[in-house]
Amino acid sequence: MVQDPRMSFSDLSHRVIGCAIEVHRTLGPGLLESTYEHCLAQELKLQGIAFLLQHPLPVEYKGLRLDCGYRVDILVDNQIILELKSVEHLLRIHEAQLLTYMKLAGIRQGFLIDFNVKRLKDGLKSFVL
Repeated sequence: MVQDPRMSFSDLSHRVIGCAIEVHRTLGPGLLESTYEHCLAQELKLQGIAFLLQHPLPVEYKGLRLDCGYRVDILVDNQIILELKSVEHLLRIHEAQLLTYMKLAGIRQGFLIDFNVKRLKDGLKSFVL
């Protein structure tokens, strides 16, 4: 999918959050992370938003590019990383994971989204580098 280059970063962020809200509104909490990932991918597709699912994330170490098996849950239009969770409580390690992925990928914005909440706004955290 090709993203309209005239769409601003904040417009894209707003649309992505809207897609996550729609998935949560439809499914509710309590399902596996993989279910939310596939449904969010479908919603992004329906909304015409470009994304990559389970995008490989190599580690640059002393001039070498190493495939250490890291994958970004969803990379939206090469601008936003979505790290999805379905857990009892978000932990600091989840935030650290997203921030590290953002640094490694050179992506300035990311969302940590926990679908295992009553209201999605309680499980949504935004990060900007």
